[in-house]
Amino acid sequence: MIKAVLFDLDGTFADTAPDLAAALNHARATRNLPPLPLEVARLQASHGSRGLLKLGFGIEPDAPDYDALRDIFLDYYERNICVHTRLFAGMAELVVALEQRGIRWGIVTNKPHRYTVPLMQALGYAERAACLISGDTCAHAKPHPEPMFKACETIGVTPEQCLYLGDDLRDMQAANAAAMRGIIARYGYISGDAQLDSWSAHGIIDIPTELLGYLTL
Repeated sequence: MIKAVLFDLDGTFADTAPDLAAALNHARATRNLPPLPLEVARLQASHGSRGLLKLGFGIEPDAPDYDALRDIFLDYYERNICVHTRLFAGMAELVVALEQRGIRWGIVTNKPHRYTVPLMQALGYAERAACLISGDTCAHAKPHPEPMFKACETIGVTPEQCLYLGDDLRDMQAANAAAMRGIIARYGYISGDAQLDSWSAHGIIDIPTELLGYLTL
């Protein structure tokens, strides 16, 4: 029986792409570049500042202007972290259903702590989560299994008693490395050409509440 459910944050628990895209377009505006459509930015929203800055400026961390642009991007995002961000449709209902069944739930994300906690507080779910494991909580981030083990330790369950829902290959890699059942959130930030069959997932869902069907498997 499953005793805990863990969620990735960006692209799985919450639709954070609108606020991340706004921060990217703010940074682009400082360089007199036109805004990118949300649909374009959405596919990189799970890849953090590095992925978004590469999309918006075609640069890697070793570029001379990278640090300055990253600071502009992150400062804006921190000040506007939950303007348009919302839970994905069905996620609130899933959380209620888990809580009613006595199944604890938490977040395991690569998003840094300085953004994870304020965002979850703004959404109204920080106190309800059994754990908030951020990208800098442990020495390693996903796809390393260390954050998954930390979540289990915090909640008081074994990896075998957990489901992990995520929308990125590294989410499934982390789950598998921790001997945890990984479920793909196909409704998240997944490109149309992603080969989901190669992600070695335990299952795939199209809406959050479909996860309930995996609780007794």
